[in-house]
Amino acid sequence: MKKALIALLIVGLLGSALTGALLIDLFIYGRRPADLSAEMQSLVVPAGQQFRRTTQALYQAGIITHPLKFKMLARLKDLDKQIKSGEYLLSAAMPPLEVLKVLVSGRVRLYRLTIPEGYNQQQIAALVAEAGFTTADAFLQACSDSTLLQAHNIAGQDFEGYLFPDTYYFPRSTDPQTIIAAMADKFWSVFTPAFEQRAAELNLSIHEAVTLAAIIEKETGVADERPLISSVFHNRLKRGMRLESDPTVIYGIKDFDGNLTRKHLKTRTPYNTYRIKGLPLGPIANPGKAALTAALYPATSDYLFFVSRKDHTHHFSTNLRDHNQAVRRYQLRR
Repeated sequence: MKKALIALLIVGLLGSALTGALLIDLFIYGRRPADLSAEMQSLVVPAGQQFRRTTQALYQAGIITHPLKFKMLARLKDLDKQIKSGEYLLSAAMPPLEVLKVLVSGRVRLYRLTIPEGYNQQQIAALVAEAGFTTADAFLQACSDSTLLQAHNIAGQDFEGYLFPDTYYFPRSTDPQTIIAAMADKFWSVFTPAFEQRAAELNLSIHEAVTLAAIIEKETGVADERPLISSVFHNRLKRGMRLESDPTVIYGIKDFDGNLTRKHLKTRTPYNTYRIKGLPLGPIANPGKAALTAALYPATSDYLFFVSRKDHTHHFSTNLRDHNQAVRRYQLRR
């Protein structure tokens, strides 16, 4: 009996020693990178993938060594069932424990999407498609989603004007609705209640203010001129004059080829401000903060006309005679 107890004690001690040795080995393994010189690489974890398949993918990519130890480490830390799907940037230079933490945290790889000021929906859709998020058609279709428009308090028939120009970061698998929502949320963070109050003081709805800002954005070549260009449009609106803005005409032309003709100027569309009075149907582009500010806070001037000097700046005039002289000087001269 005494010998049996001694044997059990020895077995227990050996078991404890082995367990301790295993734990120490896992501790060392979890903190030791497989290859300190390795570069980052992309690994996709599909939704619903079993942990053993994720482990195998990590091993085949050379990010980890000893798949069994990796699985044991994950189970010991109770992390094996907390892995989140997505695309990750990982490296064999990362310790296995850090790899696990990244997979559990959901810190997926993000891709940059930069929207320049003054781009319209079609151009933004092309950028989104080029970045690999979704197709241009899917993005444009989402831009006209009535439920999405209502959710973001957009008064227009689509998100034109409210896709705020900025740099965004999204996972590759981001759907168009999420991208649009981020841009619209950014717009509302810029178009503050103070802007809304100022628009009301000018007898403009938010949609009208954004529409005017979009025209200013498209007409401006030099940032400092935005308030002056804004003053021209405000002055014309007050006098009941047509805005006569070429960019609005162009927006209303389907498949515009870059050549604006007299026929285009004479063709009545909801965006041809040579033919209609007041603002066009809606925004013709997506203005930035500077254009929105200029639309709400125009410079004080008596200008009613401006013409391009063909160096991105404009010549401003208070009357038609001076404007015609400027046109002959800057546009008609050889």
